Amino acid sequence: MEQLRYIDLFCGLGGFRLATEQACKRQEIVPTCVFSSDIDRDCQSIYEANFHETPQGDITLVDAVDIPAHDLLLAGFPCQPFSIIGSRQGFEDTRGTLFFDIARILEAKRPHAFILENVKQLRGHDEGRTLGRIMETLRDLDYYAEYKVLNALDFGVPQKRERIFIVGFLEPRTMIWPKGGIPYQPLENILEKDVPEFYYASSTIKANRLASHDKEYTHATIWHENKGGHISAYPYSCALRAGASYNYLLVNGERRLTEREMLRLQGFPETYKIACGYSSMRRMVGNTVAVPVVAAVIKSVLDALNVININNILHTEPLLMC
Repeated sequence: MEQLRYIDLFCGLGGFRLATEQACKRQEIVPTCVFSSDIDRDCQSIYEANFHETPQGDITLVDAVDIPAHDLLLAGFPCQPFSIIGSRQGFEDTRGTLFFDIARILEAKRPHAFILENVKQLRGHDEGRTLGRIMETLRDLDYYAEYKVLNALDFGVPQKRERIFIVGFLEPRTMIWPKGGIPYQPLENILEKDVPEFYYASSTIKANRLASHDKEYTHATIWHENKGGHISAYPYSCALRAGASYNYLLVNGERRLTEREMLRLQGFPETYKIACGYSSMRRMVGNTVAVPVVAAVIKSVLDALNVININNILHTEPLLMC
């Protein structure tokens, strides 16, 4: 079996790591995470509980030369500066500048490939200039980079979650983007039974939901309240969000999603340990990636790297390009 070294930046719950393990297992590749980082203490705690290592903290304080050599860089860099529910300040927000920490690591370590993830709104932020600057930066580092928006709903999970993926290679590669086309699971497969009263909305909120949306359904639905107060019900979930109100999404218009249900909507395995409280889990799950989508992208990247002869390209120390 071949070997793959990778780093997991802004690692959060470890969605990228789970996806890497899944993709490599299909390709008979042994993945090794040689470095992980997240500034959030709850993320560090739950990552340690599930992967038995504590991520390093603030990436801005880590010297790039101290990061181990790796073949693949993975980063779901903070999306709040570009999100439709955030202030959308982009690079004017200090979190937006964290992209340039990715760039300095790419420049110093020269991995053979990278995969970045962010909200779909990045594509149109500042009339496309923000994404243009990101792509220009990556290409100035001599990476062949491209991007595509993918929807988790097309990869088997019942969550409409559109995210932009930016992929780059140190050498010209032909990558075939995954198309999805996998029917999403019915909500009944992921919803728990006998949910404690804690998760149920107040009688006032439930009555307001019914008053504004009184259609009857014969199957499970998740009710979504948008910023204008309009209520919609779907046989899948709208995108989980870190900063949304507690009643943003309600199962059958009655209760909040449990921690396990949220993880299932992101494609996390049942073995994943819940090691934080409800509020922290809502925030972290809203910030994580849909594992099946990322696994499909990673598989496509490995295919583009010619995994049959992967030892011919991996485990060498590329020279810095001037």
